[in-house]
Amino acid sequence: MAIGNVTPDSFYASSRLMDPSSGMVNGETVVAWAENALRDGADILDIGACSTRPDSTPVSEDEEWRRLEPALEALRTALPDATLSVDTFRPSIARKAVERFGQLIINDISGGCDEMFDFVLANSLPYVFTFRGAYRLLDILDNPATLKWILDPGFGFCGGVEQDYACLRQMDSLRAYNRPVLVGVSRKSMLYKPLGLTPDTCLSATQALQLYTLFHGATILRTHDVRDTRNIIEVYKMIQNIK
Repeated sequence: MAIGNVTPDSFYASSRLMDPSSGMVNGETVVAWAENALRDGADILDIGACSTRPDSTPVSEDEEWRRLEPALEALRTALPDATLSVDTFRPSIARKAVERFGQLIINDISGGCDEMFDFVLANSLPYVFTFRGAYRLLDILDNPATLKWILDPGFGFCGGVEQDYACLRQMDSLRAYNRPVLVGVSRKSMLYKPLGLTPDTCLSATQALQLYTLFHGATILRTHDVRDTRNIIEVYKMIQNIK
């Protein structure tokens, strides 16, 4: 899953697809990012329009949609067969996106709410449910209609660096849910802070942790660096003798 942000302030500057001076979203820029990600081996394109970096203040719903709509329009027009994911915690934005552009993956880092759950279930949408460190069996996952859901341990949202690693050490427990597991550790603070690095300088640490998560149940890696991550996946497949 390739990360693209139509924001001026997401924590990793190279993921930003929005002109910070004008505040405008250029469809050509978004499509160029997507085409490059697909060439490098991405299977899913994840687009977000509201930064959720630590200590950020979410933009309004209207502003999130103002950014997101032209990005999705450009992608649907240029790459109609691409698998698109919308990174949003707002049920209203998810609804607008699906009504306007058809079936999408909804990637919700918030842990969800009844309104979001009802919407994705009513529309049979793939949905990324984020645990945010609480690996407890939720009644909603007993519903067979949630079999299309994808589980995210929530690294970066577990409560701090130590809590992120505590969650990491429990990751194997997610296998019991019999769902795909998405891991997003790319260039996050759980890597760069303890190592005294920055988001720009922690690619090798990201690669190491991504490989670890593959051995502990990850089936989707959400990444800023598609080619490097594809290489990690190929190494993992060779180790495991997966054709």
